Amino acid sequence: MVCTIHKKLEIDYLLAEEIGIKSDEISPYGTTKAKVSLSILDRLQNEKNGKYVVIVGITPTPLGEGKSTTLLGLAQALNIHKGVNAFATLRQPSQGPTFGIKGGAAGGGYAQVIPMEEFNLHLTGDFHALTAANNLVAAQLDARIFHEATQGDEVLFNRLVPTIKGTRKFTEIQLRRLRRLAINKTDPNQLTRDEKVRFARYLRKITVGQSATEKGLIRETSFKITVASELMAILALTKDIKDFKQRMGSMIVAFDKKGEPVTADDLGVTGALMVLLKDAIHPNLMQTLEGSPVLVHAGPFANIAHGCSSILADKVALKLVGEKGYVLTEGGFGSDIGMEKLLNIKCRTSGDIPDCVVLVTTIRALKMHGGGPPVPPGAPLKPEYLKENLDLVRNGLPNLIKHISNGNKFGLPVVVCINSFETDTEAELKLVQEEAVRNGAFGAAVSSHWADGGAGAVKLAEAVMSACDRPNQFKFLYDLDKPFDEKIQTISREMYGAKNVVYTSEVASKLKMYEEKGYGNLPICMAKTAGSLTGDPTIKGAPTGFDLKINDVSLSAGAGFVIPIVGEISTMPGLSTRPAIYDIDVNSDTGEIEGLF
Repeated sequence: MVCTIHKKLEIDYLLAEEIGIKSDEISPYGTTKAKVSLSILDRLQNEKNGKYVVIVGITPTPLGEGKSTTLLGLAQALNIHKGVNAFATLRQPSQGPTFGIKGGAAGGGYAQVIPMEEFNLHLTGDFHALTAANNLVAAQLDARIFHEATQGDEVLFNRLVPTIKGTRKFTEIQLRRLRRLAINKTDPNQLTRDEKVRFARYLRKITVGQSATEKGLIRETSFKITVASELMAILALTKDIKDFKQRMGSMIVAFDKKGEPVTADDLGVTGALMVLLKDAIHPNLMQTLEGSPVLVHAGPFANIAHGCSSILADKVALKLVGEKGYVLTEGGFGSDIGMEKLLNIKCRTSGDIPDCVVLVTTIRALKMHGGGPPVPPGAPLKPEYLKENLDLVRNGLPNLIKHISNGNKFGLPVVVCINSFETDTEAELKLVQEEAVRNGAFGAAVSSHWADGGAGAVKLAEAVMSACDRPNQFKFLYDLDKPFDEKIQTISREMYGAKNVVYTSEVASKLKMYEEKGYGNLPICMAKTAGSLTGDPTIKGAPTGFDLKINDVSLSAGAGFVIPIVGEISTMPGLSTRPAIYDIDVNSDTGEIEGLF
């Protein structure tokens, strides 16, 4: 798989052949990207997996500390400079940050996915398909509520199960609903009146709409950004097409007046969702500047979702690299959020166990946690960040040490990557390296991959290879059979440093209801600010002994987790006063995109 640099930056059959993909397993989208068939998993099912490496960060500044850049630089170091098979798997970025302040997520400098504008924007259209699928569920829910409220029982049933060419029969999706209702009949004409009502009227008395044409049917609803949707999480966590269909059908879209869940399958939309997303389930193949292969697939946010690229992309990559190769994947934001969810949610589902954690830090972030001034996006850095200040770095080390400890609690070796900037001094870098190893890190390496590409990450690659050679001692943080409260308490105490978890009465009631409905064995997906180990983004460092307040909780039955919402966090973030959209345009003379970063 060791790839050469592709001067034309094209994803073609030559690149596919180099990385072990056959010509009938790739579907090019233009010249720079392609869909990869899941049939690879069948062909390589007897091949042993490669090493599995998770890249996460410390609690970041608003500028980010370079996890994606590190992941890509490390992949290039392993693949190009160490001569071993290596694959990067990444999330597709949301257009919100791309057009906002933070910018895209293609990496940077000489460690990035190319072409970055295609990576950061439409790619192969997966996100647009997911948005359309979400809207289809919402449209069918609204339509069904309306029709149930405005039609009589017999009329509604007859329209749902019409007579066509003298024959009346249930569709397969309608038969699934009957089985869920324990109605063991297949002939529509044999249903009693009560059975017909149970079959057809699961949304009775729920109101929707505020226009005069909707006859006074009113309900409240809201929007979510696509990357926070349950469908996005399902795409990232699905293991095959059958699992994908089952998860989508299990999504709860409402609860009826008796408190029973109404699913997407009850609405009859599962098959239509599969049609909309039949291509989105396949990972997307791209490459780095140095020609290392990258699989880009799914993109759930880490603060308001589970923050990982897809299981399917990882599984394809783990087979392609072979037993001696390496697959590098990323958990969003810090270890308290992205790593915790990747290990407790994604790895439970996939069955793939990591061999090593790479923890990315910067001198800039440590200075912020050590009492430095705020680091607002879009503003010049203050002098404290541009000159040597060992006291600020030393005072910020507790945050790094806490994240090292978080990785070790899963039984994994942690390699600290100090993503270096030209303003860092030798004394600052040496201090961080020494303290990281002294406080539980397997190793610590300074890396200059942004400036030097893969060559700048060779020492990091060597440390990772050594860490992956250790016997695997991985363990989950909590058992699924524990009550929700115990699982939430464990995450809050062990990952964040909290002393107590405080629930509103509504949250406590909802958690109890979820357990009573049979969802008590699901893992937890905490929705929490990424800017602090606490629920308050203004609190830096590594505080302990604080109360963590849970203001709300929701159930994602299709994705397979429960989401406690910590503090005030929005699932539909908006653009800032001065977003990047003001700088983005297409040059009328050259046709090139300008201002995208």
